[in-house]
Amino acid sequence: MKFDRVRLRNFKCYADADLRLDAGVTVVHGLNGSGKSSLLEACFFALYGAKALDRTLEDVVTLGEDEAEIELWFSHEGGGYHVRRRIRATGERAKTAECVLETPDDTIEGATDVRETIAELFRMDSEAFVNCAYVRQGEVNKLINATPAQRQDMIDDLLQLGKLEEYRERASDARLGVKSVLDGKRERLSGIDDQIAEKEDKNLHGRLNELESDLNSVEADIEEYEDNRETARETRDRATEVLDSYEEKREELESLEADVEELEDEISATEKERTDHADRVRELRETVEDLEAEIESLSAETEVEATDETAIEARLEALDARDETLASELGDAETQAQMFANQADNLADRAAEFESRAESKRADADELEAEADEAERDLAESREKLDRLGDDIDAEKATFDDAPVEFGAAADRLERLRDEREELREREQELTAALASARDSVAEAEELLEAGKCPECGQPVDGSPHVDSLDEERERVESLEAELESVREDREEIEADVEAAERLREAEQTVDSLQTNRENVEQLVETKAEAVEAKRADADQLREEAEELEAEADEKRTDADQLREKAEAHRETVEDLEAEREELADKRERLEEIRSLGERVADAEADIERHREKRASLEAVNDQRRERLADKRERRAGLREEYDEQKVASAREDKERAETYLEQVEAKLDELRDRRNDLQSRIGGVKSEIGELESLRERREEVAERVASLESLREETVDLQEMYGDLRAELRQRNVDHLEEMLNEVFDLIYQNDSYARIELDGEYELTVYQKDGEPLDPEQLSGGERALFNLSLRCAIYRLLAEGIEGGAPMPPLILDEPTVFLDSGHVSQLVELVESMRDLGVEQIVVVSHDDELVAAADDLVRVEKDSVSNRSTVERREAALEAAD
Repeated sequence: MKFDRVRLRNFKCYADADLRLDAGVTVVHGLNGSGKSSLLEACFFALYGAKALDRTLEDVVTLGEDEAEIELWFSHEGGGYHVRRRIRATGERAKTAECVLETPDDTIEGATDVRETIAELFRMDSEAFVNCAYVRQGEVNKLINATPAQRQDMIDDLLQLGKLEEYRERASDARLGVKSVLDGKRERLSGIDDQIAEKEDKNLHGRLNELESDLNSVEADIEEYEDNRETARETRDRATEVLDSYEEKREELESLEADVEELEDEISATEKERTDHADRVRELRETVEDLEAEIESLSAETEVEATDETAIEARLEALDARDETLASELGDAETQAQMFANQADNLADRAAEFESRAESKRADADELEAEADEAERDLAESREKLDRLGDDIDAEKATFDDAPVEFGAAADRLERLRDEREELREREQELTAALASARDSVAEAEELLEAGKCPECGQPVDGSPHVDSLDEERERVESLEAELESVREDREEIEADVEAAERLREAEQTVDSLQTNRENVEQLVETKAEAVEAKRADADQLREEAEELEAEADEKRTDADQLREKAEAHRETVEDLEAEREELADKRERLEEIRSLGERVADAEADIERHREKRASLEAVNDQRRERLADKRERRAGLREEYDEQKVASAREDKERAETYLEQVEAKLDELRDRRNDLQSRIGGVKSEIGELESLRERREEVAERVASLESLREETVDLQEMYGDLRAELRQRNVDHLEEMLNEVFDLIYQNDSYARIELDGEYELTVYQKDGEPLDPEQLSGGERALFNLSLRCAIYRLLAEGIEGGAPMPPLILDEPTVFLDSGHVSQLVELVESMRDLGVEQIVVVSHDDELVAAADDLVRVEKDSVSNRSTVERREAALEAAD
């Protein structure tokens, strides 16, 4: 896998950047703070999103911008991939507005889905990525500083051993789950056994036989009482029939009495209603006479000769025709008046608009004049700043007047002095160690001489080599002390020279920065001068346009006054036409009133006819009622002769006796039925318990089988848990052996000091460094440069192990080193270069290094230079060929 291209918009210090990356070793270099690390962080963020950030999404978006966009193209297993993330920071907090991953087969959307797809594709999440392939700035010692447990988790996760632990934990959870279920089933089985024993003690079948015998006896009693009740019912029904027959006659007699009375009342009421209708006819006739008089009065005020419907309709049509003519003329007059008024208003609005535009242009012209004056003042200040920058450059270059080197050669002198200082420091360390050893030898010999005999063998010290060589050792101590003092003086002198050379180097860098600033200011002066001239020309143009707009406004006002006079003339015509239409409306209203009165006369005459017809109809109804009244009086007389009071009294006594028995028998039957229901309920309860007993026996068999199955399953989960634990331990040991072998290969390849024999990595990922004499060292005891180199060796060994795999290869991203030389001196940098070359020789497709070290730059296949503009504080990125950079 390798990165092909990265494009940034408003990402941290990058406004707009687009960079292509090739296979091989690419070195990203530039001044400190120029944005080199941000370029790699963008690639990391494109892959894993917010999980790749130490802080929040707000830090991703360039300060002052609302949105950032990051795109990364990369190749993996022969296929092309493209991931795009867009961050919006317009609300209370920044959030991902868009996240899309395009693969050779599909398109994935959403930050979570994209991150999970990336993690599955590389077989590593964001944390594993920085533990294996991405050595971030300041984290070169991350693995060595980690505890063995942390280091074990990091490496196990990278090599997918965490999955085995996850499976082991799942098996453990399953074992505990099976045990919990098994305990529940065993408890349930015991409960079922107790229930079965409890029900068997109740003798359920014996109780069932007793209850069924009692039930048969009760049902026989119920049958006897029901037969007696049926006989009583028949007696009651016969008596009821006799009573009902005489009751019907009595009711019919009473009904006839009521009907006779009702018919007499209805006849009387109808006669009164006929009288009311006659009165209403007289009233309506008087109303007709009043309406006809009112019509005659209104006819005298109109121009119609007759008051019939035809004459009125003809006059109304004539009035409507005249009104339509007047309405048409009125509409035309109103349209003309409104048209001229609108045109006048539009011209007035246009005049006001021209005046407003003229005023606005004059204000814009004044504003441009003010801006031009301000720009001239800024221009003068910029020219003064240009002069000051020239003076500052001359002042910095003046530093080299009495310097031992010319301007531009300070860097070479500084490097040379640093090399000399390093040689003197090494010589000082060697002399210090030799002097300490010589002093120890002199002290030992002086102790032997003072004791008079050898403390080891007990013999006299005369002739002992420790004593004979004492003078020589003392002379050697004095010689070493003198040489050490001389070396220290030379080192202090060189250090003073180094400080002076560093100041000269800083002066050169300051001059470079000042010259860049001066070029920017010169360009700014030119731009501001052009802006002043353009603003004054624009101001003159705006004033000319304002005068033209004022003239057009005066012309529009004159035209508007003429149009308003025409509109007023048409409004007068409108008033005359409206007066005539009102007169026509009055005439039409009187005609409509005559028509309405005529309709009321017709309605009144129709009501008179209806009342006459109703009165005649009521008279016919009353004749029919008188006939019915005679019939009912005749039937009433016949029923009075048929009614027998003695038979009615006898039937009433039979009915009362039968009903008394029925009431008593019902109470007894209710008692017997309750007894029967109770027995049936108790029988049902016993049968239910018998069914429950059978069901409990069946459930016990099922639960017993389930318990046996769970016991077998629990044994299987225990075996599975142990199997995953043993497999993880075996695979981890194989990884430890393989990783230890690769770590020693890498360390031997790049480490040139012969003080160390080998590195040991135990099963818990505890690291130990062994010296040539077999003495073990903790990696923390190494020097800063050795420790950093050791960590890089460990990272590269892990990378190799993951790339080769225990059982085959794994997908690997580029190897990324961000400022790996922070803790390295020049000698260790050379070893780092060898480490990078070795990783490339091993087949790592792409290595990206962020560094400003010249030796790493020289070893690169491609160079990427990052620069930051001091004015805009924005970074730019440029890809250059290594050979070109070396030539520069």
